[in-house]
Amino acid sequence: MVTNNAIVEAVASRAPRTVLDLGCGEGWLTRRLADQGRDVLGTDAIPALIRQAKAGGKGRFQVLSYEDLAKGAMTERFDLAVGNFSLLGHTSVNGLFRALPQLLRNGGTFIVQTIHPLLSCGDLPYADGWREGSWAGFSNAFTDPAPWYFRTLESWVKLYTDHGFSIKEIREPLHPQTGKPASVIFMGQINRSSIPANRLGSGADAC
Repeated sequence: MVTNNAIVEAVASRAPRTVLDLGCGEGWLTRRLADQGRDVLGTDAIPALIRQAKAGGKGRFQVLSYEDLAKGAMTERFDLAVGNFSLLGHTSVNGLFRALPQLLRNGGTFIVQTIHPLLSCGDLPYADGWREGSWAGFSNAFTDPAPWYFRTLESWVKLYTDHGFSIKEIREPLHPQTGKPASVIFMGQINRSSIPANRLGSGADAC
């Protein structure tokens, strides 16, 4: 109801010509952005999802994990990369951020929409760490939720800035009924000249 349109609007606000959809799943966001006339490549580590995405219509799709991208498997460059509820790990996500300067054109944008930390914290301490997964609110087709790595707002911002991004905007789409944030969207712009020397590299250590 809220988050799908929110991520589409966030991408459109940066007016990219080329887009990399990271963890695209069955490809709905790739197709929606392709319908807007953008050149979009959707990637996912699960071959079955990529097969489903290819059968769905517009957009390009390729089987690639975050570890593949961190090791330099992608040579194409994009105006914008987007991760829509798809950055749930720890080391793999750190490696992906390290690889992004080589995936984006200089001045490119990386947009992440994720669970809002303040609402997903529950009764646990507000601190980075692994959490049990949940498919609450999804259909019965979603089973065996995987654990995911919780990050505070401060940690998300640091993840961007440590890898040469400056945060241009943070959006908190509100649920129309509860008035609470349905998610949080980070929009960071890359500047390779600001990347610390110890952060440069292929990120091949991310596994």
